[in-house]
Amino acid sequence: MAKQIAVAGKGGTGKTTFTALLIRYLVKNNKGSILAVDADANANLNEALGMEIEQTISELITSTKNPKNIPAGMTQETYIEYKLQSSLVESDYVDMLVMGGPEGPGCYCFPNNLLKGYMDKLSKNYSYVLMDNEAGLEHISRRVTQDIDYMFVVSDASARSIRSAGRVRQLVDTLKSDVKNIYLVVTKTQNDEDIAELKAEIDKTGLTLIGVIPYDPQVAKYDLLSQPLFDLPDNSVAVQAVNAICKEAQI
Repeated sequence: MAKQIAVAGKGGTGKTTFTALLIRYLVKNNKGSILAVDADANANLNEALGMEIEQTISELITSTKNPKNIPAGMTQETYIEYKLQSSLVESDYVDMLVMGGPEGPGCYCFPNNLLKGYMDKLSKNYSYVLMDNEAGLEHISRRVTQDIDYMFVVSDASARSIRSAGRVRQLVDTLKSDVKNIYLVVTKTQNDEDIAELKAEIDKTGLTLIGVIPYDPQVAKYDLLSQPLFDLPDNSVAVQAVNAICKEAQI
């Protein structure tokens, strides 16, 4: 069975950067085959990994709502299953699915069970499945992914963002999802005083702080030049911090 890893947090916290560098750690350490799932409506994990995406799952599902788009002799269900397989993007080190944003009311309602069944079958082919989530955990709440071995809730070094991370923890508890390990990761810190000043807020979340990722000028430069974060050098402060977090979590 694949190890299921979920990353959550509100936009702008460095969540996708963390996910990309977590994948980098797994690849560089030959941990096994990897399926990356971008479940954030503002999907850009593919850019952080240097991969091109032709179609998202939500676009695929929306296209099947029009009967004219379904080939003669095929049911909507059969066609969705076929298109799901073709939406998988493969590379030498990671395969990827991009969920995309809802294209209209009830976008995922009909195919939800199909999608879950497909994900269940697909995950059996991998050592790791990583899902980059929105703070709302839509795909977890829809039970597309249920059993999670590791969840990392990402926050930047601000009280407001830490509180948002605490709400993600509350949502996980409300959903009664099977999350074996859940951790807090704080990003973009300037110095140790940042964490000391945030300690009271962190304690309120009920999350275990597993590590911090200092502000890294190399990450900012790669983003500015649209270069894949996966290609960051070993001496990158962010790369070293994520490597340390992965070792601490014993992924």
